[in-house]
Amino acid sequence: MTVCLVHGNPETAAVWNRLAPLLDRGPVVRLSPPGFGAPVPPQFTATVEEYRRWLVTELAHFGQPVHLVGHDWGGAHVVNVAMTRPELVRSWVCDVIGLFDQDFQWPDRVQVWATEEAVAAMIDPPVTERAAALAQKGMHEDVALPVAEGQNAAMGECILRLYRDAAQPTMAELGRNLERAAARPGLSVIATEDSYASSEQRRRASARAGAEIAELDGLGHWWFTQDPQRGAATINDFWAGVGRE
Repeated sequence: MTVCLVHGNPETAAVWNRLAPLLDRGPVVRLSPPGFGAPVPPQFTATVEEYRRWLVTELAHFGQPVHLVGHDWGGAHVVNVAMTRPELVRSWVCDVIGLFDQDFQWPDRVQVWATEEAVAAMIDPPVTERAAALAQKGMHEDVALPVAEGQNAAMGECILRLYRDAAQPTMAELGRNLERAAARPGLSVIATEDSYASSEQRRRASARAGAEIAELDGLGHWWFTQDPQRGAATINDFWAGVGRE
């Protein structure tokens, strides 16, 4: 059964390079959201809803449900599909489910993504400096450079549109439907050093979505690049419980 990996911001599909070969289901397909390593279609608005529709269209091409794995905004897109089009999903994995909690508020360090200054500071430096910045924030250096090579003005524009659209109450309103994600088996990955949402918010949202919880102690936002063996084992164990049918 097909595995689909969906990455987030400010990433390209190269972020999966260390994890993908270790997953025991397949084939493994990396779906790049428009602007994040993939061309931006004409009239694409880069809103939360537009990315949900994009992912629905991509998944419909497979003709059967897939195992969905999402990281960062990719994880949010995955949960949005699980809530609205569960027939396209065999199982789902998300590491940012706390975004859908009713009490979630975007941290200040994340809200800056809605400003032109922050986006320019990301895409303007030379690629080696961009890679170094990603590595400093926790992305493994083996993937930081190829990810940085894909950062460009199109990504910057999509980042601005997405984060401006996702300002509250957008995420809280989407989170009202979180119980619908329980229609398919879900796994909520909680990396303890990733603090975009509180532990309470992440656990509460996981429970509402009917998701299993896998806590990865000592790992951060890019947990699957920091320790791909541990990350893959976590996902593979979850799939073993889901079954192969």
